[in-house]
Amino acid sequence: MTASLRMRLARPEIVLAPGVYDALTASLAQAAGFEALYVSGASIAYTRLGRPDIGLVSMAEVAETVTMIRDRIETPLIVDADTGYGNALNMQRTMRLFERAGANALQIEDQSFPKRCGHLADKGLVPAAEMVGKIKAAADARASQETLVIARTDAVAVEGIDRALERARLYAQAGADMLFVEAPGSVDELARVAAELKGAAPLMANMVEGGRTPIRSATELEAQGFSLVIFPGGIVRALARAAQDFYASLKASGTTDPFRSRMFDFDQLNAVIGTPDMIAAGKAYEAEQNPAEEASAGPTDRKAS
Repeated sequence: MTASLRMRLARPEIVLAPGVYDALTASLAQAAGFEALYVSGASIAYTRLGRPDIGLVSMAEVAETVTMIRDRIETPLIVDADTGYGNALNMQRTMRLFERAGANALQIEDQSFPKRCGHLADKGLVPAAEMVGKIKAAADARASQETLVIARTDAVAVEGIDRALERARLYAQAGADMLFVEAPGSVDELARVAAELKGAAPLMANMVEGGRTPIRSATELEAQGFSLVIFPGGIVRALARAAQDFYASLKASGTTDPFRSRMFDFDQLNAVIGTPDMIAAGKAYEAEQNPAEEASAGPTDRKAS
C-alpha cells in the first residue's frame, strides 16, 4: 500500500485527496473511491477541540486519530504533521509514531511554533536551515523508504513568493519527496509555483474554501503540473453548516421531522457503517459450546446441561 502511494504520485494524473478527521469521515471517503486521504490537523482542531488551527493539537492526538482511521480503512493516508512538534529530534519521534500508526506520508512545515493555519495571517518561520535539518531527520527516521516526506513552506505570506520558491528548492535538495508551497495569493503565483519548481519534486496544492489561494479544480491543477491536491477542511465546513441547520431546526420545532429528508435514519446509518456485516462476523466466532469444555465435562454435567 505504501509503495503504491509513491508510485501513484509519480504518474502524470493528479491525485485528489479529501480531508478527513476521524474513522467515519475516512470510511465515507474511501467508499467514495478516493485514492488517498488527507488527515487534516486543522480539521482535528475544529472537531475534537472546537478551536481554530493555531497549534493547539498535540502529536499524541494526531497519532491516536491516525491509529483509529487506519484500523477502519486501507486507503493511503497523508498526515498533517505540522512543524514536527519541535526540533529535528522531535521530528524523528513524530515520524516513527505516525508511521507506526499507519501514515503513508507526513507533511511538515517551516513555521515557527505555535503554528497557524496556512491561510491565516501573522505567521512566523523558522530559518530555512532548520527546516532542512528536519527534512533530513524525518527521512532518516522512517522505517520504510516508501513513507513520503512532504515539505511545506509558508514563506509566501511572510517573505514573498520569490523566497518561498527558494526555500522549496532547498527542501527538494534536502531530500523532500514532494513540495508544497502554501497559500499562493493569486492565479499567477500558483502558476509560478508549478512552472518554477517543475522537475525539482512532485508538487502539492491546497484548496481552502474562502482561503488565500483561488480555488482550482483537480483537472486544472493537473494541467499545470501538480501531482496532488487536497481539499482538507471542506468536509468540516460542510458538516458544520449542516449541524448548525439541524440544531436550529430541532430547537424551533421540537422534533427532527422537518429535517428527516436530510438525514440517514437508524437503519440507513447502520448500513453505511457496516453494522450487519460486523454482527454476522461476530456470530461466525460463536459456538454452542467450547469443544474443550465439552470434553472435560463429566456424564452428570453433560446430562444436567
